[in-house]
Amino acid sequence: MVQYTTGKPKVYIETTVVSYLIARPSNNVTVSDRQRLTRQLWEEYADAFEFVTSEIVLGEAERGDPREAQRRTTLLDDLRELRLSPEATALAHKLIDAGAVPLQFLPDAQHIAIAVVHSIEYLVSWNYKHIVNETKRQHITDVCLSAEYQPTTLCTPEALMEEIQMKEQLEPQTDPILEECYRIKAEFAAQFNSIEELYDYLKAREKEGEAQGRVYIDPPPPPAEQSE
Repeated sequence: MVQYTTGKPKVYIETTVVSYLIARPSNNVTVSDRQRLTRQLWEEYADAFEFVTSEIVLGEAERGDPREAQRRTTLLDDLRELRLSPEATALAHKLIDAGAVPLQFLPDAQHIAIAVVHSIEYLVSWNYKHIVNETKRQHITDVCLSAEYQPTTLCTPEALMEEIQMKEQLEPQTDPILEECYRIKAEFAAQFNSIEELYDYLKAREKEGEAQGRVYIDPPPPPAEQSE
């Protein structure tokens, strides 16, 4: 079980990270290297960071092969969850309206928005399409700054461990783990026609989670309230 202490930088664990953790060892050199780096972050850096997650991660992690889904959710069970808020949904709207995240991938906008609103230092992901893509990361940063939020650092496990600016990397043509993650994400996102529908769904999950004893973290006050 992950042990928490005060003062550690928080790291938002996105769905692709736990997918690499539980996947069978791959013969693909790129995939195998990502699996190794992900395990290294999880096993060797837990004392340096506080890993956190959200209901969106759990909602995505439950999809796909039942056995793999169970392994993903088991890994996430020990992590504290960031509570969804209207402020995060408003920021997700801004990310989508600005074109920083495609409309058909509402959950990815919410991943980022929840981490930003909670002032999480890092969001780790292998999602090169919408989160750690070099061009999109700058666009996301600009949207967050214009909304008066300090952007969360979006990076891969490798970049987080190195604590340096991540160099742009090309997504490999064939990566079965990422392809399955993208399929799961698309299936999950297809349930919702708007951010409001996603918000209502996730708030219902939070209510169920509280009844089951899950621990949620409330976001800090909005910037306007903090400056009063």
